[in-house]
Amino acid sequence: MKRSTLIILKTLVWIGCLLPAANLVWRAVNNNLGPDPTAEIQNVTGLSALWMLTATLAISPLRALLPKYLNWLIKFRRLIGLFVFFYGSLHMLTWLGLYAGFDLGTIRTDITERRFIIAGMATYLALLPLALTSTTWSIRKLGGKNWSRLHALIYVAAITAAIHYWWKVKTGVLTPAPYTLVILLLLLARPVLAWRKRRKAQTVPV
Repeated sequence: MKRSTLIILKTLVWIGCLLPAANLVWRAVNNNLGPDPTAEIQNVTGLSALWMLTATLAISPLRALLPKYLNWLIKFRRLIGLFVFFYGSLHMLTWLGLYAGFDLGTIRTDITERRFIIAGMATYLALLPLALTSTTWSIRKLGGKNWSRLHALIYVAAITAAIHYWWKVKTGVLTPAPYTLVILLLLLARPVLAWRKRRKAQTVPV
């Protein structure tokens, strides 16, 4: 891929990932966040983190299916992953600041008594080391294998994020279903594609 093409694509990814935040700021400035602005901020930041997390999970299967055409997607995984952490942090700060008011008693009560908060905290704690070790220096320091093992936490984050969403909505609401289905398919695709790769390697004549 030409450097100019890569720069254009990265610029488009940056713009696309920043759009939800920019839209929130624009709506806030124009007093257009609806009857419950705090809930709207939390909803937008949470969903943005979730669909970007899903996008990062999709990169490896897509590359495995069409390596000749989609191998370049790997250049965007870290960038999108950092935006997952960015929106996850905004989502977390919305709860800590706007809902709990940074009150330790309220935060402690939420964590111990509200299960969707527990799942959300688990997701954020899984994402935190991924963001902290997203640099090239971290890969060299940890070593490729250790770094890969650590970054398998993305699968934990995906599962707990889906659980967080299901536990947050009211019983009977099915809005988390599409996200959950896509995440499950992407997680199941990994062992299937790994098996396919091993089988293909075994059938190649020596």
